[in-house]
Amino acid sequence: MGWTADDVPDQRGRKHLVTGANSGIGLETTRELARNGATVIMACRSVDRANAAVTDIREGVPDADLRVERCDLGDLESIRSLADRLGDETIDVLINNAGTMAIPRSETEDGFETQFGVNHLGHFALTGRLLENLRPDDERDSRVVTVSSAMHERGVIDFDDLHGERAYDAWDAYAQSKLANVLFAYDLERRFLTAGANVTSIAVHPGYANTQLQFRGLERRGRRFRKAARWVMNTVLAQSASMGALPTLYAATAPEAEGGAYYGPGGLMNMRGTPKRQASSDRSYDEETARRLWNISSELTDVTYELPDPTVDGPRV
Repeated sequence: MGWTADDVPDQRGRKHLVTGANSGIGLETTRELARNGATVIMACRSVDRANAAVTDIREGVPDADLRVERCDLGDLESIRSLADRLGDETIDVLINNAGTMAIPRSETEDGFETQFGVNHLGHFALTGRLLENLRPDDERDSRVVTVSSAMHERGVIDFDDLHGERAYDAWDAYAQSKLANVLFAYDLERRFLTAGANVTSIAVHPGYANTQLQFRGLERRGRRFRKAARWVMNTVLAQSASMGALPTLYAATAPEAEGGAYYGPGGLMNMRGTPKRQASSDRSYDEETARRLWNISSELTDVTYELPDPTVDGPRV
C-alpha cells in the first residue's frame, strides 16, 4: 500500500511555512498539514490567490489554522520583509515548494534569470533568513524540505552563464534550477551535521503530477496546441496533485524520514506512487559544485548562514 496522507502524524503544536501554498503541490501539502492540526503559514506571491486557497481548504477543514503572508521569491526585499515580519517566531518545518517551470527568459527584481532566481536563489535567501526561526529542542526536531524535480537529472550548473545571458533554453534553465535545489538541500544537511544541529534538510520530487505549473510556460509562449497536448497527457498519465504532494508530506512529517535523503514516488519510473527514498543524479552529489554554488548564492543574495563549512559527508543512496 505504501505511505499515504492517512499516515501523516498528528501535527498539533507544530508550525509549517509553505512557499507557493496557494496551488498545486503546495496547496495539497497545506491542506493535509492543516487537516492534521498543523499551523501553516502560507507564503505566497499573490495574497488574493492565497486567500482563495484558504477558503478552499476550509470548506473541507473548517478549523484549519492558516495564515497568509506575502512573499515574492523573485524579490529579495520581499523575502527580507517576510523574515522581518516573522521576527523570532518559531517555525518547525520550512517547505521550499514554490517554483516556476520552463518559461521564456525573464529576470527577477534583482536581475537574476527568473527560474534560477525564484526556484533556487529565492529559497536559498529565505532559508538563510529564517534559520534562527528553526529552533529544535529535546522534544521536537526541525526540518527544511526543498522540492526539486526529476528534471534535475538533466541539469548542469553553468557557472559561466548562470542566468542564461549568452544562451537560454527554458527547459535547460529549469533543470539547472532543480539541480541547484538538490545540491542546496544536501549541502545544507552537511552543514547541519557539522554544526551538530537537530535540524534536517531533505530533498523531494513530486513525480509526474497534474498541476498548473506545467502550463504556465506554454501559456506565456501562446502554444495552444502544445497546451492541449499537455492536458491530454496529464489527464491520461499524470497522478493527482494530492499524490504528488506525498513525498513532501513524508519528508515534512514522517518520524522515519532521513536528513540528506531524496524522496519521490516509488511507482512507475519513479513518476507515480507513494514515497520512497531514491538516488538523485550523480551531479547532485558533487560536493565541490555544491560549495561553489553555495558561495555564489550567498554573494548574489547577500545572505550569510550562521553555520560552519561542512566537514562531514551527508547520507547518500
